[in-house]
Amino acid sequence: MGNLIFEQVLNSLQFGVMLFLIASGLTLIFGVMNFVNLAHGSFFMIGAYVAAVVAGASGSFWLGLLVALPATAALGFLLEWVVFRRLYQKDHMVQVLATFAFILIFNDGVRMIWGPQPLPLNMPAAFAGPVNLFGLPYSSYRLLVMAVGVVVAIALYFLINRTRIGMWVRAGANNLEMVTAMGINIRLLFRLVFSFGLLLAALAGIMLGPLVAVQAGMGDDVLILAFVVVVIGGIGSVPGAAIGALIVGVVDTLGRSLLPQLFALFLSADAAASVGPALGSMMIYLVMIAVLFWRPSGLFPART
Repeated sequence: MGNLIFEQVLNSLQFGVMLFLIASGLTLIFGVMNFVNLAHGSFFMIGAYVAAVVAGASGSFWLGLLVALPATAALGFLLEWVVFRRLYQKDHMVQVLATFAFILIFNDGVRMIWGPQPLPLNMPAAFAGPVNLFGLPYSSYRLLVMAVGVVVAIALYFLINRTRIGMWVRAGANNLEMVTAMGINIRLLFRLVFSFGLLLAALAGIMLGPLVAVQAGMGDDVLILAFVVVVIGGIGSVPGAAIGALIVGVVDTLGRSLLPQLFALFLSADAAASVGPALGSMMIYLVMIAVLFWRPSGLFPART
């Protein structure tokens, strides 16, 4: 039982790190640009697809990563310039409908290009085996995912808090009118934030690709959880996204894995197997409701 809890805690941290990679870009785009991008999860999928294709052709996961990240960011940069910037002055409902249309376009697009079957994305050979953690054999690749998330979080901290661009982003998340009055190129700032946010989503998709199937629509469910993270952490707040992602990752993973065993103590095996995971998946939304009730702006709101 101890090993099971330890393994699930590690899995929850790995899941939380992945959510942070997606939600940090989403919260920056939402917080700085006041733009609701439902297609954010599609770039999670596109990054994984490009990496899978390049890795499949070259045999190198790392080459797939190096190609997919700039390719996804460049696609985001182009779409922001051609389409999305025209939606900034529209109300949120228009943004939701327009970006939802892109979800359908991207999902059907990858099916047309690469077919309906999932693509394999093999993990690097050096991280294919387990490592021994206090007597527990654990996937070294999942540890790599956690390490990448920690490195990105530290890099984001310095980027947001120690650079001039980070100062613009923080100011934009807090008061966009003030940033405009300072003479900063808002269009360029928006384009950079948008592309960088999509690059983080692509990184999450690539790192998760070897653990799940790379298939059309793989970013849709993750996008819902990323929005929950943004709501819990506070719109526009990267530290809030980090804390919110860990909360959602731990509550979701531990709830799904441990609740069935807890219910099995006083319910039949079939009832516990059906009630436990269902209640576990509901727990993150109960946490979100509690946060909205006591702190409507999230745990670490960027806007004051």
